[in-house]
Amino acid sequence: MNSKLLFDFIINKENNTINITREFDAGIELVWKAWTTADLLDQWWGPEPWRAETKTLDFREGGFWLYAMVSPEGDKGWSRTNFISIVKEKFFSSKGGFSDENGVLNLELPQNLWENTFVPVDHKVRVDMLLTYDNLADLEKEIDMGFQEGMTVDFQQLDKLLSKLRK
Repeated sequence: MNSKLLFDFIINKENNTINITREFDAGIELVWKAWTTADLLDQWWGPEPWRAETKTLDFREGGFWLYAMVSPEGDKGWSRTNFISIVKEKFFSSKGGFSDENGVLNLELPQNLWENTFVPVDHKVRVDMLLTYDNLADLEKEIDMGFQEGMTVDFQQLDKLLSKLRK
């Protein structure tokens, strides 16, 4: 990871939120595409040695992303994200969580509302992420599952992908 890129990860247990701020060394069009296009998401979402595998991505308001996190042994853990609001290259929000392979949410596992704001800053893009959980137990469970460590690796993978795509 480029140590000059901003990265903040703040857990607020009083509000059941996680605030993540991360800069990426690329233009808005490329960063947006990396967050909203299946073939690019599959290259960085999912911390190694795991990987993401998209079954369906319908990136529009009312659409959804159904994907599996695939282990090195080929085991799949499914998730579904429903897109709520989209403003191209500026913002999108979604709500989702763990599901089965058909996209039926598992209500016993954490779900969250995820709001991403994309801000061009000096030839880079800052992505401000706000994740809001229904309750403290869900927030703590997701943290205990390694969410912070996983996102840190994901962003390092995205840095590599963006560097490759800029060439």
